[in-house]
Amino acid sequence: MFLEVCLLSCGLHAGSELYKKIRNTKIRSRINKIKNSLTAEIRGTTNEIAQPSLERDSRCADETESESEYLPATRVNQLNNAQIDKHLAVTSVSTALTAAGKIFYPPLVPLGLLGLVYPLSGMIKGAYEGLFKEHKVNLEVMNCILLSGMMLTGYYFTGCLVFWLYYGSLKLLNKIEDNTRQNLGDIFENQPRSAWIVRSGTEVEVPFDSLLAGDIAAVKAGEIIPADGLITEGNASIDQHILTGESRPLEKGPGEPVFASTLVLAGRIRVRVEKSGKDTVVANIADLLNRTVDFKTTVQSKGERIADQSVLPTLAASAVALPLTGPAGALAVLNSYIGADVCILAPLSTLNFLKTASRDGILIKDGRALELLVGTDTVVFDKTGTLTLEQPHVRKIHACDGYRETGVLKYAAMAENRQTHPIARAILEKAGECEIHPGDADDARYEVGYGIRVRLADKIIRVGSARFMETEGIEIPGKINDLMHRCHDNGHSLVMVSEGKHLAGAVELHTAVRPEVRDIISRLRKRGKSMYIITGDHEKPARILAENLGIENYFAETLPEQKAQIVEMLQKQGRSVCFIGDGINDSVAMKKAHVSVSLRGASSVATDTANIILMDGTLNHLDRLFGLARDFNRNVNTSLAMAVAPGLINIGSVFLLHTGIYFSVLLYVLTLPAGVANSFLPLMKYKKQVEHASGTLQTEDNLT
Repeated sequence: MFLEVCLLSCGLHAGSELYKKIRNTKIRSRINKIKNSLTAEIRGTTNEIAQPSLERDSRCADETESESEYLPATRVNQLNNAQIDKHLAVTSVSTALTAAGKIFYPPLVPLGLLGLVYPLSGMIKGAYEGLFKEHKVNLEVMNCILLSGMMLTGYYFTGCLVFWLYYGSLKLLNKIEDNTRQNLGDIFENQPRSAWIVRSGTEVEVPFDSLLAGDIAAVKAGEIIPADGLITEGNASIDQHILTGESRPLEKGPGEPVFASTLVLAGRIRVRVEKSGKDTVVANIADLLNRTVDFKTTVQSKGERIADQSVLPTLAASAVALPLTGPAGALAVLNSYIGADVCILAPLSTLNFLKTASRDGILIKDGRALELLVGTDTVVFDKTGTLTLEQPHVRKIHACDGYRETGVLKYAAMAENRQTHPIARAILEKAGECEIHPGDADDARYEVGYGIRVRLADKIIRVGSARFMETEGIEIPGKINDLMHRCHDNGHSLVMVSEGKHLAGAVELHTAVRPEVRDIISRLRKRGKSMYIITGDHEKPARILAENLGIENYFAETLPEQKAQIVEMLQKQGRSVCFIGDGINDSVAMKKAHVSVSLRGASSVATDTANIILMDGTLNHLDRLFGLARDFNRNVNTSLAMAVAPGLINIGSVFLLHTGIYFSVLLYVLTLPAGVANSFLPLMKYKKQVEHASGTLQTEDNLT
């Protein structure tokens, strides 16, 4: 009696609230339709004035095409939410009426049962499609039998209660999923409402949405950087863990890039805006993540198959239970729904793991990659730019007769002073270490693929390859020629420097292995991964690098198309391959691999092709990525078990303990929250890790 009174009041309240919500939604929908039609007319008029109709039509076609790619994930969800709201409103009223009829006034019961006609009509339609179009007995068939059986056996209130709980749980879980999706995007959209920009030497506050490329934004300590851009003035300590997962702040000054949503901890800077609003890195990431979550996991598909395949056995078990335990037991067996909840729990787990990965500086563009990584047994590294740093370092300066090493370096630095490529940066960095301050040269001419020629007073300085020197008619001495061949054999670079028609010397450049690589290789080996190196270098330097890193397998002197062939060869051997690269020439191999990973700052082709991007531009989070994939696999399999086990327990209890329909309802109410809690485990673990890391950093700061 107490339960029925409570449900009566809850049902009436829920029904009234949902009615208001549906009514308001319809009103807002009508208003939005009017607004959209007016906006379309205004835009159409403006476009006709501003652009030719042909260009406008093609653009609209492109927009429609790009929109349709993601429509299933948005409109279908909206439709499901609307249907759930209606079903919940109807079943709330039905539950309240049947409860009131049972307690106070029996004629109310038939009115309550009329409310079940609406959800039952949808079930009958689904059952008809399953039986006569798909030629299978689906869940809707079992739902129809369950609801009809309850009505025929007099379980009016219980029938309403079962479906009220079902639609209520769907509503709650959809709300949780929507909030999680929103929070996933909000991680990367922490933007201020306004920004300070410099106009005529004065800082002026403007709305955030009004920022444009070329504006100079002023940001001080404690403020969020409002846009992507370059620092033009000042120095600051910047916390950009939201993008890269780095726990420590970075010191940045003039000429260095900064990104929207990152926080200035100390200092004051002025930033020339390059991208703002929806064009920033964080906005693109947020949009990408919202698209990423719209996929079906293997476990989710497996759960759906189990649910579909369990229908006939459940019906058979119910038929057996009918003479043994009576109608209550038979109906309880029908209320098992083995595996059905995984369709809700698996997406929740996926959302929360994507959120955890994002906070760790790992951008997962394709959610299926998390599943595929679990089965990956082979990791293939591209060498240049992935295992090694993009920028080489100057190992030694070689001077020809009549020249000094400092003079050779000064000539090289003077020629490369305004260049930004990695070799130029390495030469200028070495010049800075030697306290050499190169002046500006005149009439600089850059020959693509060869070198650079500049004028210094009455001298011509050339810096570049041996081929460049030969085309300029400059003779290369024998000792430099021998040195060049040795460097070539060992995978090093030699940049020639000439003054006038004489070779002044050469700069020997070596590539450096990323500092984190050895630790990452060790961690992957502990995970049982086989590792390969692919490089276009000669055999000797490739072998030396592989030996130094403890990697047994390598492929040297490979062309871009051969990289893809190697990946295909490994796959034919039964291996599941994860390819990690950063160059344009890696893109074909990355597409062939089961999973592809790239680094932030790599070529746009590589980052566009990759399934996963390490946002800090290093390999530091690679082991964490594999750990997340393992945890994800365990979590969704636990969700599957938690979706299957209650149904099996329910059926077993009916035959062994002669439990009835109320026990099956109670079991559903108790186990679903446990499944939801399991889906949120990754966020709880992440919170503990952050608290532990914060405590460690605080201890280190106190010690220093």
